[in-house]
Amino acid sequence: MSRKPTNIELGVVLAVAVLVIVVLPCLNAFTADGNWLHISNFTINLYGKYLCYAMLAISVDLLWGYTGLLSLGQALFFSLGGYMMGMYLMRMIGSLGQYHEPIPDFLVFLGWSNLPYVWKPFSNFAFAMTMAVLLPGGLSGVFGYLAFRSRIRGVYFAILTQALTYAACLLFFRNSLLMGGNNGFTDFKFVLGHDLREPATQRGLYIITGIALLLVYLLCKWLTTTKFGKIQRAIRDSENRVLFSGYSTANFKLFVFVLAALIASLGGVLYVPQVGIINPSEMAPDKSLEAVVWVAVGGRGTLVGPIIGAFAVNAMKSWATRAYPDLWLIFLGAMFIFVTLFMPKGIVGLPEQLRALKKNFSMPKTNGGKIIETVSAPTSEKILEESK
Repeated sequence: MSRKPTNIELGVVLAVAVLVIVVLPCLNAFTADGNWLHISNFTINLYGKYLCYAMLAISVDLLWGYTGLLSLGQALFFSLGGYMMGMYLMRMIGSLGQYHEPIPDFLVFLGWSNLPYVWKPFSNFAFAMTMAVLLPGGLSGVFGYLAFRSRIRGVYFAILTQALTYAACLLFFRNSLLMGGNNGFTDFKFVLGHDLREPATQRGLYIITGIALLLVYLLCKWLTTTKFGKIQRAIRDSENRVLFSGYSTANFKLFVFVLAALIASLGGVLYVPQVGIINPSEMAPDKSLEAVVWVAVGGRGTLVGPIIGAFAVNAMKSWATRAYPDLWLIFLGAMFIFVTLFMPKGIVGLPEQLRALKKNFSMPKTNGGKIIETVSAPTSEKILEESK
């Protein structure tokens, strides 16, 4: 295949990245409030949240779109990363909380007078970030090892990941876990010595999130073009044939599952200081289902599609929850059904669908009005042959 489409895609992505990472923050920082070019602090903060959601969507697509693994538990790894960052941010509040005690307010409310041992290391930012890698990575590694070695796949894998997420959600709702219960963590003050209430701090977090998303995209783009990526797609198309070709599919799937968990965790780490709260509702099963809808709407198996889908669906959610708050879930379900039936390739695949429709309508009729056209799609055998 020609590299031209890939080069065009990378060029467009880099151009959009410059707009998002450089131009928008400059319009926020260096234009007056009344100027029509001005980007408000609220908008920067909102776009920062969407960028974090885009990382979650890419993690879903890396599993579902490229490997054929529908995971309904990515919101769990997103939330675990957010909780690790949240524990650090809670430690940075110090005695500035509502109770003016040197421990988090919810611990004072629960009757604690001293900081629990498990909380003490989280005053160190490096330790919190290490845990944001080790906890989601370790959990996904253990779960993935057990699931893939048992050859669990298809709908059973989706159900297991959803059950894992639901169990973790119920666990984090318990006050005895000392993770804030149903209220979670909020009222953050500082991150690395910078005031989170300052527009400059939020702008900096937004830029870091944009850079992180770009690096995640480039990493996944590179990975999917390597031999590993070809085997990954072959597993999606026909795992049994890949097994018969001598590849250990369990190892490939485990690697992708752990990588996707780490990408989701990174999104959660950057999400919490920008949104200002993390609670168990962020890891509820419906959050993972929403991420699946983002990928389907944008176009799974494309990397660019999940980013577009995350922005489009969440922008619609922001509008719908204001205009029609009781109908949002109906809109979301209707959108998923519509995309599944009429836009199977999502927004990214819409131009190709329109070209195909135009070609079908403009094609001259032969053989008694019937045209038989054979389109050869790459099979798993071809993909495996190319990977050797």
